[in-house]
Amino acid sequence: MRRRATGPPYLFVQASRQREDIMRTIKTEKDGRIGRIILNRPEVMNAIDDDLPRELQAAVEAFDTDRDVHVMVLSGAGKAFCAGYDLAHYAQDPENKITQDMPWDPMQDYQFMWANTQCFMSLFRAMKPVIAKVHGFAVAGGSDIALCCDMVVMEDTAQIGYMPARVWGCPTTAMWVYRLGPERAKRMLLTGDKISGTEAAEMGLVLKAVPADELDAEVNALAARMASVPINQLAMNKMVINQTLEATITQTQRLATVFDGITRHSPEGLNFKARSETVGWKQAVKERDRGLYDWTRDHPLNDPDRRAD
Repeated sequence: MRRRATGPPYLFVQASRQREDIMRTIKTEKDGRIGRIILNRPEVMNAIDDDLPRELQAAVEAFDTDRDVHVMVLSGAGKAFCAGYDLAHYAQDPENKITQDMPWDPMQDYQFMWANTQCFMSLFRAMKPVIAKVHGFAVAGGSDIALCCDMVVMEDTAQIGYMPARVWGCPTTAMWVYRLGPERAKRMLLTGDKISGTEAAEMGLVLKAVPADELDAEVNALAARMASVPINQLAMNKMVINQTLEATITQTQRLATVFDGITRHSPEGLNFKARSETVGWKQAVKERDRGLYDWTRDHPLNDPDRRAD
């Protein structure tokens, strides 16, 4: 008679589920062979705070060691997938850990951001496939989370981009170049533009874009198809593909994380932080994304084309 192993992985799953019971920023649901992870700060469009990265990693690890789950689906509660880091705290609030008084300690900043990056990379490193279901926005740090997943299916009108590339940020997961190649990655990161799900699919950044009323069905069909494959087959094929990137990705992410800290403590980064504290983060982001502010000279510019919201 063959026995089913019930060793440490089973015990680990039990412990992880106990931790999930007290999670503040993440919800999980088990749907047959599909493990669903939901970013759960809908009141702020699932903006990233101090807890979300670690709770996300715990949820991924729990499903990754659950013998019944074959595939994971990551989504966001409310109006968006994820609007990036919570700038009401990190940019507008003078009392936060992401920007230090000058002179700053680069390794303190690196330690904080590197830990978050590795939490997001748990999606990439999980043995089982992870599908990101994106609606609304996956921008700034939210794009880091989405692009660490194995596949991204977007609502066609949803927006994705890394606007902090204009000032006060560098994408620490560095997934843009691995998905797009150097020229198109430069197109996105040297402008900080957002693009629609349709444009992202055409560019090859994401797998597919569909109308909002088809998003759930599209993702569920893809997840169900993968869920019919044995876990070991899924794990081996994902590992073979990922290893082609792993030779360089850690070095790239270390450089990106160091640069991310520098962008927040450069003269322009400090000006953005001060501006956020003075006029509020929403106004500062508007000025950044529309090109309405000279961050080097620290004064507003006229809007050249009066673009609407």
